[in-house]
Amino acid sequence: MKNLRNYGEIPFDVAVIHGGPGAGGEMAPVARTLSAAGRGVLEPIQTARTLDAQVEELRETLENHAARPAILIGFSWGAWLSFIVAAHYPALVRALILVGSGPFEAKYVSQLAETRMARLIAEEQAEFRAAVQGLEEPAVGNKNALLTRLGELAGKTDAFDPLPAPNDETDRISHQGDLFQPVWSVAAEMRRSGELLRLAGRVTCPVIAIHGDYDPHPAEGVREPLSRVLSDFRFILLDRCGHTPWIERHAREPFYRVLDEQIRNCS
Repeated sequence: MKNLRNYGEIPFDVAVIHGGPGAGGEMAPVARTLSAAGRGVLEPIQTARTLDAQVEELRETLENHAARPAILIGFSWGAWLSFIVAAHYPALVRALILVGSGPFEAKYVSQLAETRMARLIAEEQAEFRAAVQGLEEPAVGNKNALLTRLGELAGKTDAFDPLPAPNDETDRISHQGDLFQPVWSVAAEMRRSGELLRLAGRVTCPVIAIHGDYDPHPAEGVREPLSRVLSDFRFILLDRCGHTPWIERHAREPFYRVLDEQIRNCS
C-alpha cells in the first residue's frame, strides 16, 4: 500500500494525520481544501502494526518528505499519534492542531461510551459493543469488516448534521482492522496509566485543540487536562458540530476558517 499522498506544491509544511487506528484516507478532503489555498500538504497513511512503529513511520515520513518543522493536524486517534510524535521528536513539529481528539484521561471514557449508546437503538448498541470487542480480541477474524461497521455506527452517534457523503470513492482506503488492537491497546494503557498526559512535558510547540460541541468524545476531557499541563494551549469549540467537522453542514465553513487562521498564526 502507498503510505503517503501529497497535495499542492512544495514546501510540504502541513501534514494531516488520520484516525482509527486503521482508517486511512479519511482526511483527504481536509488536505485537498488546504492545498487549494496554496499550501503543500502531506497525507501519511499509517501502515505499521504497533504504536512504536507508527510513531517511527510518521517520523520517517516527516524527515524524508516534509518541510520541517511541520504543522501536524491530527484527527481523532491521529491527534494522539501526533501528540506522541511531537513529544518524542519536538524538532520535527512546529505546531499541533488536534481535531476531535479522544480524552486524555481515563475518567472521561465512560462519558464517551454513555453518550454513544444513548444515540443508538438497542440492536445497534449490541452491534457496536460486539464490534469493539471483536477488534480488541486478537483471535477474532474479519477485522476489516468489523472496523468498517464500527465506523458506520459511529457515524450515527458522532455527527450532528452531516452533509451527504460524496459519491467519489477515490479518497477511500480499505480499513485496516488488524492494526486496531495492537496499536489501540497500548495507547489506551498509556492513557490509563497517565503516561500519555505526562508526555506533555516534552511537547515544546503550540497546541491547538478544535472540538465539536456535539462530539461524544467529551470536550472537557481534552480542554481540562491539556490546559493544566501545557503552557501554550488553545481550545476552540465549534457549535452544532460532531466528531468530524469537515462533514458537518453547519460547522464545515467555520472549521476551515478556524483551521486556516491557526495555521497562519503558527506559520
